[in-house]
Amino acid sequence: MSETKRRARYTLEFKLEAVRLVKGGQVAAVTAKILGIPKQTLENWVRLDGKGQLKGAGDKPVSPEQMELARLRAELARVKMERDILKKATAYFAREST
Repeated sequence: MSETKRRARYTLEFKLEAVRLVKGGQVAAVTAKILGIPKQTLENWVRLDGKGQLKGAGDKPVSPEQMELARLRAELARVKMERDILKKATAYFAREST
């Protein structure tokens, strides 16, 4: 039996919000993981948005609540990453001073 892989389709609003997160300083890989999309797809959307060629599809509607949830998840992931870096730096400098 052959399984056909169905391509996901996203609304323009979803794509624009994802692009906005990346342009706002979020790490593309983290944002893509949180949103549940491939990193390369997100990078393509950013590139197409820069050229003004980003288009959307109406198959997968995304509510404003889902967009806000995705934004908050991306921000939480970024803050956790910053926290982890600060923990490691603190441990490093604590070892050096003793």
